[in-house]
Amino acid sequence: MTYPWADDETLALMDMARKFFLTESVPHREKAEANKHVDRELWRKAGSVGLLCAGISEEYGGGGGTLAHEFAILTAQASTGDTGFGNSVHTGICAHYIDAYGTEEQKQRWLPGMASGDLVAAIAMTEPGCGSDLKALRTTAIQDGDEYVLNGSKTFITNGGQADLVIVVCKTDPAAPGVSGVSLVVVETQDQPGYSVGRLLDKMGMHASDTAELFFDNVRVPVTNLLGQAGRGFHQTMQQLPQERLILAVIGVAVMEAALAETVEHTKNREAFGGTLFDLQNTRFVLAECATLAKVARTFVDDCVVKHCRGELDNSTASMAKWWVTETQGQVVDKCQQLFGGYGFMWEYPITRMAADGRVQRIYGGANELMKELIARSL
Repeated sequence: MTYPWADDETLALMDMARKFFLTESVPHREKAEANKHVDRELWRKAGSVGLLCAGISEEYGGGGGTLAHEFAILTAQASTGDTGFGNSVHTGICAHYIDAYGTEEQKQRWLPGMASGDLVAAIAMTEPGCGSDLKALRTTAIQDGDEYVLNGSKTFITNGGQADLVIVVCKTDPAAPGVSGVSLVVVETQDQPGYSVGRLLDKMGMHASDTAELFFDNVRVPVTNLLGQAGRGFHQTMQQLPQERLILAVIGVAVMEAALAETVEHTKNREAFGGTLFDLQNTRFVLAECATLAKVARTFVDDCVVKHCRGELDNSTASMAKWWVTETQGQVVDKCQQLFGGYGFMWEYPITRMAADGRVQRIYGGANELMKELIARSL
């Protein structure tokens, strides 16, 4: 397959990344699902071969590549069915927050460890009572001299259980109305008094993904750990959210393509009614519909990636890509799963994992209903 945003070097990286996940991650999936997280060694292995922070400057330990290199890695990972390794958050989101808003000292302190896999990063935005509504944030970081004192809790945090760095979205000015007074404060979790990780959450899918509750009880961090300007946190998240939403679309179309390939192979080999499943007209029609949806999604997503790599992807289009591709992902995977019959309900079959793991795509990164509201505001 060719991609308008990928040159030969990027395609070679995609191929290498796919082989890495098939060798280093997928064979250990059952262990990771039982533990509810991948081994820390996987992070270091990924860092050693350049799969972390690929689009971050070499000056800060990154790969010195472009966003296209990161999308190639994410495409490769999604194509293997690996949903446990949280690089989409670690590299795709956290590293770019630090790169965009961090001081020189912050970049030099955090990014090299993130690129090597010695530091795992998370972003803590969602709270038990607010979901996607940042106006309702309750976590606070009140300045006391040269420190912030953090209090509050977060939930559904990817990489939360293993995180060494947590970018906390909080209110540094609780009296400010709405999203005013929201800031980003980085907590370095190792031996941090008052910081605690709650349970690793039991989920419908993505069982190998480290998803946790986090608690902050008078956690003191230096004021120098403020990321960007105080009170500008909401605006910073709005600037970064198009990339997060595009990441979900990139993953979504890669899963569609993987589901289609799995199903075509299955139906051509599965004997039924004196032939194969693929011989039945209904099967061929369903697969034709899925192939068309996947093709349209691929064309749309590739165009979005090209625009984003040029700095031209707007919030509305990113929201369109997020909601439509993830919604279509659900439709395609469901149609494919049906063609597996009873085997499509068995956990050892990749299509079953795709169905369970993919359901959250319509929820996180901003629920699809919110995406439609954002699009409507631009009309």
